[in-house]
Amino acid sequence: MKKGIHPKYSQISAKCVCGNTMILFSTLNQELLNIDICYKCHPFYTGQQRVLNKGGRIERFNKKFFS
Repeated sequence: MKKGIHPKYSQISAKCVCGNTMILFSTLNQELLNIDICYKCHPFYTGQQRVLNKGGRIERFNKKFFS
């Protein structure tokens, strides 16, 4: 392997707008990464996500491929 061509892989902090802070490893050249959403405030992980069935799309898909 060639020496000196790989980026520095270091520990950084990622801070979400909800206040959660995580420790990550990255090749970014900064110590703090500001993010908009994380696992503590994302609707999928918090159980607040809703499945919207517009016009019976799910039923039509299931009928077409699983009948």
